[in-house]
Formats: sequence, C-alpha cells, structure tokens
Amino acid sequence: MGARVTPGDHDPASTGDVESRMRAEGLEPRSWSNAPGDTYGWHRHGYHKVLYCLSGSIVFHTHDDGDLELHPGDRLDVEPGTDHAATVGADGVRCVEAPRG
Repeated sequence: MGARVTPGDHDPASTGDVESRMRAEGLEPRSWSNAPGDTYGWHRHGYHKVLYCLSGSIVFHTHDDGDLELHPGDRLDVEPGTDHAATVGADGVRCVEAPRG
C-alpha cells in the first residue's frame, strides 16, 4: 500500500489534455476543485486512485509516505486501502481524478 507522486512540469495543465491521457489508460476522469485551505479528513478507498493537479496546489497526508505536495502537472497514485487526508493550498486547487480497476 502507499502513495506516490510523479512530478509534472508545474505549468497549468489543460483539462482536456489530462482527461485524454487518462482515457488512453482506460480511466473515466472527473474534475473537481476546492477553495484555499479546504481539508479532507482521513479516509481510504477500496480502489487505486489516479489524480492529476491542474492548477493551484494540494498536500496529501499519508501515514506511510508522509506529506505529498502536488502542483500543476503532478500525478498522484494512491493504492487501495491507503489512509490519506488532504489540505488545499493558498490558491485553491483544481484536479482530475479517476479510479483504476
């Protein structure tokens, strides 16, 4: 179990480009956004989660992998059963995510 970040180029990513990339992997992406400072409490999923940061920033907190900060273009993969929480950065955040399998 765990989470890992694949760094991007830190330029704002186009929603259409990212969604196309995800669909090419057989994923069904959905977009979401949050205001500055919003938080998500500790939780876990029964599926592999793939997430791209499109703009702004967000920090995913994990027990095993520490804090993982995402910026535009970064990809986060969260394995099933990985406990995580999140804190949105000072400029808010816009992401695209999808479950895998």
